[in-house]
Amino acid sequence: MRPSARLRALLTPLRSAASRAVARLLSSVETTKTQATLRSLPFIVMAVVVLIDLASGPASGLFPLLALGPAFASVACGPARTTVIGAIALVLCFALALYNDGLWEPRTTITAMAILGVTLASVLASAGRIRHEQRLADVRSVAEAAQRVLLRPVPRRAGPGIGVAVSYTSATAEARIGGDLYEVVTTPHGVRVIVGDVQGKGLEAVETAAVVLGAFREAAYDEAGLRGVVTRLENALTRELSGEQFVTAVLAETTGGDSLTVLSCGHPPPMVITSRGDHWFADPPDEALPLGMGSLQVTEPAPYRLPFGPGDQILFYTDGVIEARDGTGRFYPLASRAHLLSGADPQLALDALRADLLRHVGRPLADDAAMLLLRHRTARPTPARHAA
Repeated sequence: MRPSARLRALLTPLRSAASRAVARLLSSVETTKTQATLRSLPFIVMAVVVLIDLASGPASGLFPLLALGPAFASVACGPARTTVIGAIALVLCFALALYNDGLWEPRTTITAMAILGVTLASVLASAGRIRHEQRLADVRSVAEAAQRVLLRPVPRRAGPGIGVAVSYTSATAEARIGGDLYEVVTTPHGVRVIVGDVQGKGLEAVETAAVVLGAFREAAYDEAGLRGVVTRLENALTRELSGEQFVTAVLAETTGGDSLTVLSCGHPPPMVITSRGDHWFADPPDEALPLGMGSLQVTEPAPYRLPFGPGDQILFYTDGVIEARDGTGRFYPLASRAHLLSGADPQLALDALRADLLRHVGRPLADDAAMLLLRHRTARPTPARHAA
């Protein structure tokens, strides 16, 4: 490898990490600005009330609105800061009453009692909010640990010259994991891959995904063929699933040659992108039922081979990708976006495809969307031709 090429290979993952770090930094800065605005809002409101009251005279009677100060403080401030803001509002109340020669009027007393009551309620609300935020932070830390166990980071390289990239977008707000699953393992039988989609959502789907991944990680090392791996997955799901639940999945295996063996269990077909830029969806020769419905299967799913030569790519995905709709109800045109995967770095190329998917939808996804890209790194692929 030439020194310049070696330098580019070293800098590419650094640029990828740098871009993600910049995105996190911008998000953090935006959140910090919002928090700062919310914390200053009580003072702004009270200052506006004071200025208007001073300018309009005693007839306006706006100083009861000083109670908005501690009320707004409960949104972003802690109990101590909320108490201080309530005390400031009370002082301003008496100062305005004195300025307007109404210090001993019943209206002043009622306003002061209202400020005290709002301050007390705001302090309690602020304390409850902080406890909720702490619990949420604990839950997020547990979710991140669960993500590392369930969806472990896949290697950037698997086997001789195979590049790997993954993307996962959960439909659940603030969630990192869901019902979609993926895994890449290097075994004595070759590099084996699984991408699947659990029926349903929520914690039950996550538990089922954990069962499938645990069974796959063991069976991928033990079984000589993909049929044996599928049988192990069926047995594991039979013990865990109830009712009519199922899991669609596609399994793949490569031993380093110019082909990839695929076995589909009711899952959307992978998209093949050749080094020349051609692309198509590799439908299985025979339809197979999803995992968990083996008792209804008449014949076992049949493996089939796909070309996977130098520069070729294969994209595995879940139906959350192809069923994503924009505001007009139009499905995401994955075939016409194959050219986005022509970048030099597989992960950056897949990140570009994910960004395009999110732009197409324009709002949070209705379903989890997972994508896994395999690239034969022996040759660099040429840009794909746009589909008509």
